[in-house]
Amino acid sequence: MRFTLNRRDLLKASLGAFWAGPVEGRSRVVISRDSALRAAGATPDEKRVLNLLDRALQACFDSDTPVDAWKQVVRPGETVGLKVNGLAGRGTASTSVRLVEAVCERLQQAGVPAKQIVVWDRLTSDLESAGFHDGSLGARVRCIGNDEAGYEDELAVFGRAGSLMSRTLTRTCDAVINLPVLKDHGIAGVTMALKNLFGAIHNPNKYHGNVGDPYVADVYMLPPIRQKVRLTICDAMTAQYEGGPSYMPQWSWPFNGLLVSRDPVALDYIGWQIIEKKRAEKGLPSLRALQREPTWIATAADARHRLGANDPKRIDRVEV
Repeated sequence: MRFTLNRRDLLKASLGAFWAGPVEGRSRVVISRDSALRAAGATPDEKRVLNLLDRALQACFDSDTPVDAWKQVVRPGETVGLKVNGLAGRGTASTSVRLVEAVCERLQQAGVPAKQIVVWDRLTSDLESAGFHDGSLGARVRCIGNDEAGYEDELAVFGRAGSLMSRTLTRTCDAVINLPVLKDHGIAGVTMALKNLFGAIHNPNKYHGNVGDPYVADVYMLPPIRQKVRLTICDAMTAQYEGGPSYMPQWSWPFNGLLVSRDPVALDYIGWQIIEKKRAEKGLPSLRALQREPTWIATAADARHRLGANDPKRIDRVEV
């Protein structure tokens, strides 16, 4: 099977805008925060995490209830993949287990059975080190690394990206919820919504030249990614402004929040600004000064990619 982006794929992508978010007009990025998230200790309180998620989803979708919001993302009976980031290990700069637990709870209430929820990432060892394994999220939620599930036999191609795609993405998932972490990246500047999907391909090591531009945008345009990712929930409970993607506690801080959007470009733009602000507060130079400004964010918004908005005049930043 060969995945290339032709006119039919572009049509599917445009029809999928209901799920993936607006590419014209305005985009909304919701920032939900709770200063008391860790009131009882270092681990985020599960009830507060659920409340944080609920407020963000309701604001993102203008919904009266959290379940109504989720019903705008997934259909009952679909198999939903949760693309986490487990690179840094548990309790550090990886996607929080508590956040994934909260997402699983709401998905089930929206009509997605536990047996049709799949937590996935590039490596099984990364998932396990971050606290994700079969049984960790209930008896029926599966956790699958791409090294276990395998990759397609032929390349998916767009622009300068040509990669084998995760079979979990291509064959198992009907929809994907992207669950990255708000953090710095020593080569690509930042890593959030768009770059988290490097975990869906077999050769991400080949796409870090020129600060990841245009590779991050090109990879996200590969049809299985562009057509199936419906929402990004960025874990910003513990964020990192320098030294990423590995966990560096000296450059991490408790942002105690989530960033949520249907527009991955807008979310990455807002997340980048949050990181730059923190860097300035700490007396560090800007990413541009260090020659690792994430220019791929603008590329993802250009006329060829049209993955979302990077113009702050087109982004509604909503804080709840």
